[in-house]
Amino acid sequence: MLPTTPFVLLAAGCFAKSSERMHRWILANDTFGPMVRHWEEERCISCRVKAVAIGSMVLLGGFSMFVVLESHAWRIAGGLLLAMGATVVASISSCKEKAG
Repeated sequence: MLPTTPFVLLAAGCFAKSSERMHRWILANDTFGPMVRHWEEERCISCRVKAVAIGSMVLLGGFSMFVVLESHAWRIAGGLLLAMGATVVASISSCKEKAG
């Protein structure tokens, strides 16, 4: 239900402090490397990563809230948590598009 982005960035930060080999590995990864490099160099994430993160929260979180949870109180709590998560992701600065 949670987006991968914060966990990947956390892992990269931990690897940077503890294992240079693992840090190089995550930077060389085709899927996560560009996102981690943007974060380390510019403290930003791409608009695409934001859209995927928020979209997955809405789809999976919405499914959980309306299909799995039966209590209205839990649905409200889940909705508030999803809104907070989406707000945090949206508040992170977006990387500038580089003219190619």
